[in-house]
Amino acid sequence: MPRGNKRSHKGRAKQFTNPDEIDAQMKAEKEKAKDLPENASDPDSDDSSEDDSEPKKKGVEGLIEIENPNRIAQKNKKITDVDLNPPTRELSRREREEIEKQQARERYMKLHLEGKTEQARADLARLAIIRKQREDAAKKRESDKKVKETKA
Repeated sequence: MPRGNKRSHKGRAKQFTNPDEIDAQMKAEKEKAKDLPENASDPDSDDSSEDDSEPKKKGVEGLIEIENPNRIAQKNKKITDVDLNPPTRELSRREREEIEKQQARERYMKLHLEGKTEQARADLARLAIIRKQREDAAKKRESDKKVKETKA
């Protein structure tokens, strides 16, 4: 908005509370606070233990009942009630599947090293064939070498 526009002001003028009214309200609150502890000291009333369980409500919480299932009231725990070894949380499906997959991979590698899997048997057979071919090639080279020596 451009500066100097006299129509730009919206809202009401601010109203300030009189200092005398503030003092009167403060005195009334102090008197009310003095009256409450006297009533709570009666041996017949057990309200003091109930007051400790509910925290002091802020803002309009005391005026409006809130029915929110997701809202969790914070409770103060006593040291004796705290469990030092909390139960382990249950794993999610993805975490459980990942652990199972890793364990299966480890089992397979163990069997593979022992030569009990099909792939390991195939690898060993291939390795045996290659060794046989290399032995045959080495014998052929030796026989060719002997033939050249006898000719020479």
